[in-house]
Amino acid sequence: MNPMAIRRNELLTEAAEQAADAALALGLPKERADQIGAAVADRLAENWAGQVLSFPKDHAYRLSLRDREILAAHREGASYAELCRQYDMTERGMRKLIRRAQLRDRDFNQMDMFGAGQ
Repeated sequence: MNPMAIRRNELLTEAAEQAADAALALGLPKERADQIGAAVADRLAENWAGQVLSFPKDHAYRLSLRDREILAAHREGASYAELCRQYDMTERGMRKLIRRAQLRDRDFNQMDMFGAGQ
């Protein structure tokens, strides 16, 4: 099997496993969850066959709702100590999360041209 075929199989296997895990987490029986995982992988293969996809390695994916809440609270003046207590995290972990969230938030460094919200 060529390297690209191996990578495709790895991707579809991972997709099937992730979908099955999500179905299990929602309370479905394992056999049914596995069927859903296989169906998701089959649909991905059918619907995206022949396409060239590139998945970003960096921070181009969306922030979680929790990370957005933390970043917004930090921007509004909440201290690291307050956030650590509220979210049950260490200060080091909180600082890393906020740093990552700032990098991922596309609007973070955008100036407001029209002064909205001031």
